[in-house]
Amino acid sequence: MVTVETGARLHFGFQNLSLAYDRLYGGIGVGLDEPALRIETTAAQEVRCADSELRSYVETAVDVLDVPGIAITVKERFGRHIGLGSGTQIALACLVGIADTYDLSIDPRQTAPRLGRGGRSGVGVATFEDGGFIIDSGHRSTKFTTDPPNPGNWSVPEPIVQQPLPADWRFLVVTPETSPGNSGEAETSSMEATVESANPGIADDIAAVLTRSLLPSIAEQNIQQFGEALERIGRLNGAWYADEQGGVYRPPVGTLIEELCKSRTVFGAGQSSWGPTVYGVTNKAQAQEAKDAGETAVKSSGLDGRVSIHTPSTDGYISTE
Repeated sequence: MVTVETGARLHFGFQNLSLAYDRLYGGIGVGLDEPALRIETTAAQEVRCADSELRSYVETAVDVLDVPGIAITVKERFGRHIGLGSGTQIALACLVGIADTYDLSIDPRQTAPRLGRGGRSGVGVATFEDGGFIIDSGHRSTKFTTDPPNPGNWSVPEPIVQQPLPADWRFLVVTPETSPGNSGEAETSSMEATVESANPGIADDIAAVLTRSLLPSIAEQNIQQFGEALERIGRLNGAWYADEQGGVYRPPVGTLIEELCKSRTVFGAGQSSWGPTVYGVTNKAQAQEAKDAGETAVKSSGLDGRVSIHTPSTDGYISTE
């Protein structure tokens, strides 16, 4: 039996969504130690998976690896389409678990396009591999426009920054109980519409925040500046998506973020991916107070939801026999 474990990720946005520039996308995000996905795999003559939401991922990996089948047991996992990157983590965990079960050598990054993962953003693949804070290189706009080329004609964008964050930094994660974020055809349609009309000036503003504030804040371990920079990048991305998601943040995320920013222990807040998960930047010493602020924000917004504190990851997936 093989056990594979990997963590969630937060996605803060993209560097550029305008076709006016040479490079498109360029994801920004971070891996988390939890919430976690943990699966167990054993060889089988057909696909056996009791979790119906994972079955299509398992079947795709079995086809890609050309093995007869697999039995997969899900021991722990987090929700899909809530802004924590479950799709890529599930797809790659299944791939690695099946490959290791059959003693096959596999490169998750090289194989991800065949699984339909890592097309726009390389953050999820990079955090699966090695964890950390990620900025990826994006794609050439002339080749990778609103839709990815056929598999085999593109690769997952490589990280241009991949490093651990300071050991005492933490992320407040708030997932309200509301409708899931965009996925599948709906996400593709929204991204197409966004890219076709994206204001290139926003990309210039994001580049300035990245180079003059976000990256220096990590080097100097300045958590206040880091949180403010992430919040700014989130708002700028939201300006691109406003027509597609009903505002700079998708409702009711904006209300949550506004409430979180009232706390002195939350140094910046934003929406992860299409939401509804909201993140806040805090530190170990003030984590409990930040969590209390998250619970207050949920109640003040008239919502129910899950509130937790997580450590940014420092390594990638674990596969053991």
